[in-house]
Amino acid sequence: MPRFSVIVPAYKVQAYLPECLDSVLSQSCPDLELIAVDDCSPDACGAVIDEYAARDARVKPVHLAANQGLGRARNAGLAEATGDYLVFLDGDDTLTPGALRAVADRLKETGDPDVLVFDYARTYWDGLQVRNQLAAQLTEQGPAPFRLEDRPGLLRVLMVAWNKAYRREFVARHGFTFPPGYYEDTPWTFPVLLTAESLATLDRVCVHYRQRRRGSILGTTSRSHFDLFEQYDRVFAYVEERPELARWRPELFRRMLDHYAVVFTKRGRLPRGSHGEFLRRARAHYRRHRVPGARPRLRHGLIRFGLHRTFRALRLAAAVRRRVLRSALKLARALRTGALRLHYGIQLRLPLRSDRAVFAAREGYGDPAALEEAFRAHAPRLRTAWVATPGGAVPPGPRRLTPGTAAYWTALARSRYLVSDARFERRLRKRPGQVVVRALEGTPLGHAGLDLLERPAAARDLDFAELLRDVDQWDYVLSGNRHATLTWERVLPGGYTTLECGLPRNDVLQRATAADVARIRQKLGVPEGTVAVLYAPAHRDHRRTQRPLLDLERILRRLGPRFVVLARTPVPVRGARIIDVCGHPDLAELCLASDALLTDYAPVLFDYAGLDRPIVVHTEDWAAYEACRGAYFDLRQFPPGAVARSEDELIDIFASGHWRGSRSAQLRAAFRERFCPWDDGHAAERVVRRVVLGETEPPAAVPLADRTPAPSSCARSPLATVPQPSGPVPVTESR
Repeated sequence: MPRFSVIVPAYKVQAYLPECLDSVLSQSCPDLELIAVDDCSPDACGAVIDEYAARDARVKPVHLAANQGLGRARNAGLAEATGDYLVFLDGDDTLTPGALRAVADRLKETGDPDVLVFDYARTYWDGLQVRNQLAAQLTEQGPAPFRLEDRPGLLRVLMVAWNKAYRREFVARHGFTFPPGYYEDTPWTFPVLLTAESLATLDRVCVHYRQRRRGSILGTTSRSHFDLFEQYDRVFAYVEERPELARWRPELFRRMLDHYAVVFTKRGRLPRGSHGEFLRRARAHYRRHRVPGARPRLRHGLIRFGLHRTFRALRLAAAVRRRVLRSALKLARALRTGALRLHYGIQLRLPLRSDRAVFAAREGYGDPAALEEAFRAHAPRLRTAWVATPGGAVPPGPRRLTPGTAAYWTALARSRYLVSDARFERRLRKRPGQVVVRALEGTPLGHAGLDLLERPAAARDLDFAELLRDVDQWDYVLSGNRHATLTWERVLPGGYTTLECGLPRNDVLQRATAADVARIRQKLGVPEGTVAVLYAPAHRDHRRTQRPLLDLERILRRLGPRFVVLARTPVPVRGARIIDVCGHPDLAELCLASDALLTDYAPVLFDYAGLDRPIVVHTEDWAAYEACRGAYFDLRQFPPGAVARSEDELIDIFASGHWRGSRSAQLRAAFRERFCPWDDGHAAERVVRRVVLGETEPPAAVPLADRTPAPSSCARSPLATVPQPSGPVPVTESR
């Protein structure tokens, strides 16, 4: 008996069905049967299903003699199911990688509840992905399993069948089936949730809900949308037959009215001329199912009285109000912009303030924050300010400047020093006597600057003329090594001076103590005695949507409880022993907290090498990265540590201990010698002495052999040698 029966009805989805079936069959939890139901589809859905059944014994094809509709097609799949749990998936949607494994783990953790509710994300045809706005209802905090009265907010989550896993025995015992018609999910999901004696949640996106540009059923103009009234009649009939569920009538009543209002107001659903009829039937249902004491909203009252024309008049008035407000806001912004430009022009004619410095960072703190601290330490006469949006993180010490304010433009016009790792403003006019210090992204691996002229996929909408105008305003550029110097001066040609002083953001990696490391780990929630791996992948220019290439939950399951992952990924990743640090502003703190770095082509690998801690490089898509972005050297031939060309190799590297072996140490030593010659903890001081104090020969860098980087917590614990997990490690596990 398989763990899961995944039921996929298919009708006119031939373009999407292979991707849907692949997403199921490629799950890292292979204990499943896939019941694919051809609802007498006029396209090639039936042939696609048969092809998959011929290739994989887990696929059960079901062909209906006539088109039955989505609900009855699911019922046909139900009749064939033998798994412990039922999972429904529409033929144009997909399961996310590792979804069923995460569901299986959560089911086991919560004692096999009747229903497990998981999350989804809407995936649009242009690549945009938007997670469910009510994801907070799926928190795993608190006791589990639970009853619906403990978490009534679940009734507000999208009422569909495919965001849940159902215990098959529970479904069979209560005889749940899908009715015919549109909105067949409504009389299934409400009764299921109300009846379940045990519920659990999984705070993880398991389904990508495809938002088709055209052709979706609910987006079709049809009188079938009137089926919604019969579906809610079925819901209330179910409740009336079970007096113990009567307490849920007020909530079901409100949900019904909300649903009617949505269908009524959605453009393109109801045929022209049918809106009045729809509202009259909605009024009849209001009276039929009304619950005394329920507090309806304004639009519920309009449904109650069937005020069709009033409803439309209020919508028109609201639209006019929004348009007037937008026009007023547009005019106010234009007036404000004009006033600020005038203010900036006046400030440009006033004397420079030689004791002022402005700092800004594109993301987090980085080099500008380290330089700001050094400015105050070595040139205390200077007054510093930090540019940050409202609510944005600001390092302790400098005054906050909000972009677009008068104070901001005053600071840009009159401060002597402007320090940033990104452009301040397109309208910035550098004045004689102003000094612009620019920190770039670090050591370049992928092509940058003018080299991107031949890489349109990576350059995207980069304006090269605008870039060079910005370069012409730079006075100093920071460099961490000779490779960076030679590359930046060629791809970003200008009259600036390169400061070969090291990268200030890496100073803390040399100066931090064991106590600092312990404090940061505690702040981040890293369990004591564990090996913390910082996972920081690079941005993929060739991918429209950014997502991790690695199944972190699978990796951690294989490595055992001694490992945790600090995930600094393009999108948040959740799971057992995964700590989401996407929003952490200080990358240096994450480096200090970790015992090893797992990355691919991200600039952080050059910074991390200065810590002299293990680095593992995942190069599975190196060919795609090099083809799109280009590379200044082959990282696989000159790596800072062990190289994994697949996820299974990566697991083997950590399980066998190669990640911290002697060969990895040798590779790291050669990498440090080439790319970390000046990162000795005093880079920011050297910059200040050169730029502010005018010293032409700042102190030389400390030799690599004499440096003492911040110690790793792993090096001071019994985990210095990490044994392999008990039992064999099948590194070629089927995925």
